[in-house]
Amino acid sequence: MKVIRCLDKHIEEYLLVILSATMVLVIFLQVVMRYVLGSSLSWSEELARYCFIWSVYIGISYGVKRKRHISVDVLLVMLKERGRLILTILTNCLFIIFATIIIYYGADITIRLLSWGQDSPALQIPMGVVYLAAPVGLGLCIIRLMQDILFTAEKLKNKIT
Repeated sequence: MKVIRCLDKHIEEYLLVILSATMVLVIFLQVVMRYVLGSSLSWSEELARYCFIWSVYIGISYGVKRKRHISVDVLLVMLKERGRLILTILTNCLFIIFATIIIYYGADITIRLLSWGQDSPALQIPMGVVYLAAPVGLGLCIIRLMQDILFTAEKLKNKIT
């Protein structure tokens, strides 16, 4: 249970650190190879690009978790606390609908690419693995949104009673 709680608290951070460190290391290695040794790696830019793609989608979930996404809060400022809580739940539900649509189409593209057997040019990894970033990242995002809805609903319940 301790491991699950730790993953719940830090999964996005762990993944983002691993992906960022991999990007920095690979790009640094490419620069050293190119300018010091006069030769370049054929796979480094591709790996860095795929790590970046994955970090963007994991970052969406991290932004939801930390409530750091850009938002227009004019309406929230005008409402009382109960209205803010209700509007927060409503916007989270709309975000879940959007994320579900992205997951549906992202999974469809991923499955098609995996069935076609298309591989990346340099690394020879299945392209479906790259496209899997959208369903995985937004799946994590839905989990974080549901956690926030439950937390906000609990606050709303306490305000009513």
